Amino acid sequence: MTMRSLVMATLTTVCLVFGPAKAGHYAALAQDAPPAPNPDTFYKLGPDSLEQDGVPRGVIRGPFTLPSTAYPGTQHTYWVYVPAQYDPSKPASLMILNDGQAFKSMDGDVRAPNVLDNLIYRREIPVMVAVFINPGRRPDQPEPTPQDWGDRTTNRPAEYNSLDDKYARVIVDELMPVINKEYNISKDPDQRGIGGASSGAIAGFTVAWERPNEFRKVLSIVGSFTNLRGGHAYSDIVRKSDKKPIRIYLQDGRNDNRGKGRDDAGAAYDETRDWFAQNVKLMHALTDKGYDVNYTWGIGRHGQKQGGAIFPDMMRWLWRDQPVSTDPNDVVERGFRQPAKKGSGG
Repeated sequence: MTMRSLVMATLTTVCLVFGPAKAGHYAALAQDAPPAPNPDTFYKLGPDSLEQDGVPRGVIRGPFTLPSTAYPGTQHTYWVYVPAQYDPSKPASLMILNDGQAFKSMDGDVRAPNVLDNLIYRREIPVMVAVFINPGRRPDQPEPTPQDWGDRTTNRPAEYNSLDDKYARVIVDELMPVINKEYNISKDPDQRGIGGASSGAIAGFTVAWERPNEFRKVLSIVGSFTNLRGGHAYSDIVRKSDKKPIRIYLQDGRNDNRGKGRDDAGAAYDETRDWFAQNVKLMHALTDKGYDVNYTWGIGRHGQKQGGAIFPDMMRWLWRDQPVSTDPNDVVERGFRQPAKKGSGG
């Protein structure tokens, strides 16, 4: 029992025994009870998310601008992470992360470039190129930042939260031809992943759902599978549809947005806008349908704190099927992945 609940229980007893005058004293104590700590403060980045001595570092190229025909008048800014081990003579895996500015930030909650450097070096994920892509915007609109992801200033709500194929067209029909022209990306959809946080997570799922022959791995941090633009329907859609060859890792927290709005705690509860409930509901639908699904439920709020802390584990699980050699004499397999030889490009 917490201190606050203990005080409230005492208050009830005192009111019954001694009357409201004495109860008022204990009510004041209850009001003065210290607030619960922010649950997000308990999630910290581990060594896999930090720069490590001796680990070859990839490079981030960009920013580049991608005009859109799926959303006329808008453009997408993106960056490309190229690992030190990239060899253009060998097909590389691919990971696309929506809200790219947040995932690539080296002061942020995920620091994906560090994670990729460390895990690729230790052979825990395959050699992969990563694309950090921002939501679309008109040229007169500001670029999203780690402080403002663009919900009110870009095309983010329409692109990420809508259950249609338009954003899949951005990724598959507009972005991929450019990436394939510059890099040797595997044509195997099992070697291609996409994901994000919040609305960026449901957007990643929608891309894989609409184009499973292009992307089959999905990473979801506090995914907005809620009724922003009908995303709460996905659990029923999954149950009613034929199973698709998608692997997904879901993360959410018990203190995510819980169906009462951010600014009105007294509003009526709306289950369709309860992030945690809808993530759990989707997990059950995927599990019952036989999908390759993993999930982690924490105590955190809406954000990347827990997701960032476990991002290395999410990536390891999603990419656990990379080929391995069991030959004890294979000294290459038993060693760290070294940078590609000079002259091999990349």
